[in-house]
Amino acid sequence: MSTLDETRIATLVERFYDKVRADASIGPIFNAAVHDWPEHKDLLTRFWCSVALGAQSYRGNPMAVHRGQPSIRAVHFARWLELWHETTNEVLDEDDAARMQDYADRIGRSLRMGMGLPERLDVRPLGIPIVGVGRC
Repeated sequence: MSTLDETRIATLVERFYDKVRADASIGPIFNAAVHDWPEHKDLLTRFWCSVALGAQSYRGNPMAVHRGQPSIRAVHFARWLELWHETTNEVLDEDDAARMQDYADRIGRSLRMGMGLPERLDVRPLGIPIVGVGRC
């Protein structure tokens, strides 16, 4: 039986983004982009509650936000997912951790595709332009 609720998700988001802020690889990207960490954590708690609980409390456009960060590379997505998997395993029971990891994997794949980044780190992007980006 799932114990996933808003409180558990808020705890997950809090611990996760504390790790992100301190991480040598992705910390500098996040710390440069996020100007109010409590507000950002609240926003991401609403995002994950909407994803996992159907709360419909998040209003935003993750693709636009990520596209607005030109320094993001596939390696950063990989590190983000490593930390996410680690933290979900620490904070949640096995079933809820697997569920949240699956959501993150799928969302990450979609964001990478939308940004034209490779799925795997050992391949190069094909160089195929994304339809509608940079054109009038």
